[in-house]
Amino acid sequence: MSNHSFRLRWHKLTHWEYWPMEVVYFPVFFYWIYLGIKARSLFFFSASNPGIETGGMLGEVKFDILKRIPEAYRTPTLFFAYPFGGTQIQDQLKDKSWNYPLIFKPDIGERGNGVEKIEDEIQALEYLSHCTYDILVQPFITYPIELGVFYYRYPSQENGHVVSVVGKEFLKVKGDGSSTMAQLVDANPRAAMQGKRLHLKYEKTWERVIDKGEELLLEPIGNHCRGTSFKNANNIINAQLVSVFDTISKQIDGFYFGRFDLKCRSIEDLMKGEGISIMELNGAGSEQGHIYHPGFSFFTAVKTILQQWRILFEISVENHKRGVPYMTLKETRGYLRKSKQLRQKYSA
Repeated sequence: MSNHSFRLRWHKLTHWEYWPMEVVYFPVFFYWIYLGIKARSLFFFSASNPGIETGGMLGEVKFDILKRIPEAYRTPTLFFAYPFGGTQIQDQLKDKSWNYPLIFKPDIGERGNGVEKIEDEIQALEYLSHCTYDILVQPFITYPIELGVFYYRYPSQENGHVVSVVGKEFLKVKGDGSSTMAQLVDANPRAAMQGKRLHLKYEKTWERVIDKGEELLLEPIGNHCRGTSFKNANNIINAQLVSVFDTISKQIDGFYFGRFDLKCRSIEDLMKGEGISIMELNGAGSEQGHIYHPGFSFFTAVKTILQQWRILFEISVENHKRGVPYMTLKETRGYLRKSKQLRQKYSA
């Protein structure tokens, strides 16, 4: 094993944020079984958000969720069903007067897979030529701050809670005047873990020496699995922020629990409920992103996840008592099958 490979493996081993989800969620599995016994259904989570398929745990359709968000807050979005006919997408983009760059993404999310920033029509045609699933197209929002805000509200209560805010620091390298892009990536463990993908993406400039002080944005998509660093921003949580998300959430029929992924003009505007563009809303399967802050304790993270599942259980049971059914085993199998098929399409 090379020294470079050993260094990366050691970094993964000593930073739990890179551990497989099966390892991180191993303690949660037993708690889920316990809660399932209490609820008399392992699929209790499906009642958490009656307005979202499976409560947002499995194979939820993003466009259906986005349409529920008040227009003043949501990112404009176009839906295109596969297969795409002729110039269908380009024609609609011209009708909307949307300019590149744009975000293309699958309608059913899978932890950032298939999400791309498209710079021009050539890239759009290249993306579509490999695409075998329904997609969403959104303008690339240029607001400078991207956040994940985790919110929940009990159905019987008037006001909710914001328990997590995560800021996103996009994957970058900074030139020193003597190192190539390849060398700068290799020297940065977070970037080096994306090395193969970045090499393919930047093949033409991979061996270029980067000028001293020049910053290169390597990944414009704010997903942890694509190198974005998640930063704990819980210090901005206050009554004003909670009020903003109470106002937004109460306008989303059947939503009680999940994470808003958004961009905003500034924190000051966010506190006023202004200058906000919600790109996605994730339900029961979402996480409190601040736990992935570098150096955050693994045991504290697991404790946070367990607390989150307790709240998910309580909201689900409360909705169930109000007449919301739990998902059946047959329905769950169907959603799992759909999710597996989609993952196969992404990797094709």
